[in-house]
Amino acid sequence: MSTVPPAVAAALLAQPHPVCAYVYDLDALRRTAAAVRAALPTGALLLYAVKANGDPKVVAALARHVDGLEVASGGELSLAASAGAAEVVFGGPAKTDAELAAAVTAGALVHVESPHELRRLALMAGDTGVRVALRVNRAGAGLAGTHRMTGVPTPFGIDEVALAEAVTLARDLPGLRLVGFHLHAVSNNLDAVAHAAYVADALDWSVATARRLGVPLEYVNVGGGFGVDYTGDKRFDLDALRAGLAAVQVPAGVTLAFEPGRFLVASAGWYAAEVLDLKRTHGRWFAVLRGGTHHFRLPAAWGYSHPAAIVPVDGWSYPFPRPEVRHTAVDVAGELCTPRDVLARDLPVDRLRVGDLLVFANAGGYGWDISHHDFLRHPYPQVVVIGG
Repeated sequence: MSTVPPAVAAALLAQPHPVCAYVYDLDALRRTAAAVRAALPTGALLLYAVKANGDPKVVAALARHVDGLEVASGGELSLAASAGAAEVVFGGPAKTDAELAAAVTAGALVHVESPHELRRLALMAGDTGVRVALRVNRAGAGLAGTHRMTGVPTPFGIDEVALAEAVTLARDLPGLRLVGFHLHAVSNNLDAVAHAAYVADALDWSVATARRLGVPLEYVNVGGGFGVDYTGDKRFDLDALRAGLAAVQVPAGVTLAFEPGRFLVASAGWYAAEVLDLKRTHGRWFAVLRGGTHHFRLPAAWGYSHPAAIVPVDGWSYPFPRPEVRHTAVDVAGELCTPRDVLARDLPVDRLRVGDLLVFANAGGYGWDISHHDFLRHPYPQVVVIGG
C-alpha cells in the first residue's frame, strides 16, 4: 500500500470531520513541469492542457512554469486569461460562435477542426489575421494508449484525405493566417520510446505535407498523451523520451509544441475521504466513504481499482466501540445510491477503522473535473493547496 506524504497527511488531518478533500501540491507541479521541459527539445513550446485540472490555483501555478495553456472551452479561455498565460491555444471539436469570437479577442492560436469551423472563424476574425493550425486525423498515426484520437473514426480533426481542400480554404478566407498543424493522437500512453518516435514521425509528416500543400510551416503541435499508470509501477520514462527526442531535428522557424495535461498534474493531487461505515455483506467487507465517484470518477469510468493508503485518525467521539477490520481486503464504496459508486475493490488493509481516512494518490488529473458533482447534492470536497 502506498504512503501519504507527511505534508499531505497533515493538511488532511486539519480538515473538519467528516473529511472529504482534494489536496494539491504546487511544489510538485513545479517539479514535474521542470522535468518535462528538460526532456523536450530546446525551444519546444510546453503547454498545459487545462482540461486535466481546471482548479484556478493549479492553473495559475502552472502558468508560471510552462509556456502557455491549451484550452477547450470559453470557460477555460477565461481561466487562462485570469492566470496570465503567456500563450493560449484553443482546441476542441464543438466551438460556439461566442467562443471563436472570444478566442479572436484573446489573440489565441486556434486549432481548427473542420472547414465549417474555418468559415465561422473567418467571420469572427475580421482583418485580425488570427493564427490557425489545422487539426488533422491522420491515417497512420498509431500510438498505444487508453483513448485513440486519430487513425480511427472519431469526431476529432480533419480527415487526412480532405486536408488539401481545407488548406486551400484556410488560405483563401480573409482574416486567417495558417501556421501549421495540430496532431494530438492519443491519451495516456506509457511507452516513452514509442512516443518519441511518434513525435519524430509527426514532425516529418508536417514538413513534407506543408511542402506539398504550400503551407508556410511555423507550428507543429504533437499534442499530449504522456501516460500515468494508476494500478502498477509502470511510468512514462522522461529520460527515454529525452533520448528519443535528441535526434529530432526541428526546422528553423518552426515551433514544436507539446500539450500534456494529466502527466503534469496527476502526481500533485490526492483525493481523501473519511470512512463512515464498515460492513460485511454476502461475504465481502465494504468501507463506505464520505465521498465517492461523484468526486473522483476516473476509476469507475475506466473500470479499474484505484490504490489507496490509510491515514489513521486517533480521535473517537462516540460512546460505543469503534468498528474496525484487520488483515483483510475491503471494497471501497462511496455515498451514492448506486452499486457502481466504487473506487477500489479488494483493497488489502492491515487495520482500518471507521473515522480513518482513505487517500487516493495520482488524483490531480481528470479527478474532480470529470466527475458528476451534483448527483444526490452532497457537499463538495474541500480543496486544500500546499506548497508554492
